[in-house]
Amino acid sequence: MAQKLEIGVVGLGKFGLTLAKAMVDLGHDVIGVDRSEANIRRAQGVLSQVYQADATDEKALEQIGFKELETVVVSTGSSMEASILVVLNLQALGVGRIWVKAMSEEHERVLYKLGVPFVVFPEAYVAFQMAHRLAAPGLHDYLGLGKDVVTREILVSKWTGKTLRELNLTNTYSVQVIAYRHSGEADFSFVPQADKALEEGDVLVLLGNTKDVIKINNY
Repeated sequence: MAQKLEIGVVGLGKFGLTLAKAMVDLGHDVIGVDRSEANIRRAQGVLSQVYQADATDEKALEQIGFKELETVVVSTGSSMEASILVVLNLQALGVGRIWVKAMSEEHERVLYKLGVPFVVFPEAYVAFQMAHRLAAPGLHDYLGLGKDVVTREILVSKWTGKTLRELNLTNTYSVQVIAYRHSGEADFSFVPQADKALEEGDVLVLLGNTKDVIKINNY
């Protein structure tokens, strides 16, 4: 069984609250934060821990307990400036795994430059998937290698300095590394070199069965 997580979600609009609910349904603990009283009221029926606070204030996040969290998702609505300030606050508090919803390509580039390992651009992702499925009907069926086959992004931490040959993930966990992204870069590269030492902040994309992929803990 996957490790139970305690995750912070900053911004409880449509995306943030939907994500928070999905994590709760999966059995994880979620701490929600938002400045909007209306968003807080909606979230109270979903989350057990909800706080009305300004996440651009580092002290407010510390008081809520975000300094103790390993993973935080930032989904702050339409303000790129607020999103960046929240990220800087989380980094100052020592949060290791920060996921951020990007609002534009410019926002996405800035976040990668700040060292954010996981950036999600939902509108662009959905548009890209739809365009390819419209142009090539059935493509998603081709990409779906089975009901229990998934990909997972892993942020390199304790594997820093090791090579893929040394990790031997295929024989150890029955998973395959299919892509990687260097820390601070926006684009993935494919067919990673087996003898190249990994750096902290790199991201590996693993392919395998769900039960095998979720066993891996690199943080």
